[in-house]
Formats: sequence, structure tokens, C-alpha cells
Amino acid sequence: MTDQRQPEPWLRGTLTEVPAVVRAVLHALELAGEDVERWCGDLSEEELHAQPANLPAVAFHLRHIAGALDRLLTYAEGNSLSAGQIAIMKAEAHPGAARDVLFAEFRRALKASAIRIRSFSSESFSQTRKVGRQEMPTTVAGLLVHVADHTQRHVGQAITTAKVVKSERLR
Repeated sequence: MTDQRQPEPWLRGTLTEVPAVVRAVLHALELAGEDVERWCGDLSEEELHAQPANLPAVAFHLRHIAGALDRLLTYAEGNSLSAGQIAIMKAEAHPGAARDVLFAEFRRALKASAIRIRSFSSESFSQTRKVGRQEMPTTVAGLLVHVADHTQRHVGQAITTAKVVKSERLR
């Protein structure tokens, strides 16, 4: 767990060697990892799969973040999704992944995504990309910003669910 007195990644003066868009996305992923460890790291396997008030389980969010990172970066790289990626997407909501597997998959996805994100240059940001079955147009920069937004959105939802689950410990 990160020292809670430490400023958020974007305030640490790190990653100054990469373009600002790339740096912002990398900082968002770094914060996502720290927040998940801080707020969800002590959940039991049962708690990770709990769905209080019918909320999506923390386990779903961890799996969805991992899979979505791969899918969004695949689009940013100018590629289409593979059958394997689509199968992973369809399996994200299925319960049953072990606690250690969930966290390892999440950490691995953040690490692999950071490597992929570093490969984008400022010159590539305005390149057009197509997303999804409907091939919606966007740019590389748009996809990279969405990587950060989408990840942070699901981390927030995972934290909220974790807090609800932890409040039930007190009953």
C-alpha cells in the first residue's frame, strides 16, 4: 500500500520524459492501482464477489478494467478485437475468479497497459481510429484519454462497492 501522505501520482513530478497526454494516462493508471490496493486490497474473496444492493461486484470492476484496457489500447493501436478479447469481455461479469487471480490480473493489466501507452508519440495523437462493431470514429488521443477516464470510473465504482461491503462487516 502506498503511503497515504504521498501526493497523487500527477503531483509527484514523475514521467516528465513522456508527452503530456501519455503522462496523464499513466498517472491515472498508477492512481487506479494505488486506490484499488488501498480500498479493496483487504476484501476477502467472498466480499470481492458480493453485490450489495445489486451493485456490480468489485471483482467485476477489476476484471472489466483489465479487459477494457486491453480492448481500448487494441483500438488505439489501429487493430480490431480478437475472438479471445471478445470472449474475455463476455466473461467479465461471471463470478468465481479467485481473489489472488483477480488482483494479479488487475496488476498485470496495469503494467502491460503502461508499456503499451508509452509507445504512443505525440505525432500519433491525431490519427483516426475506429471503435466497436459500429466503428465509431475517434483519435488515438481520444482513446488514450478514455483509457484514463474509463479506468477511473470503474475504480470509483469498485471503491463505493467495497465501502458498502465493509460497512456490512460492522453489523
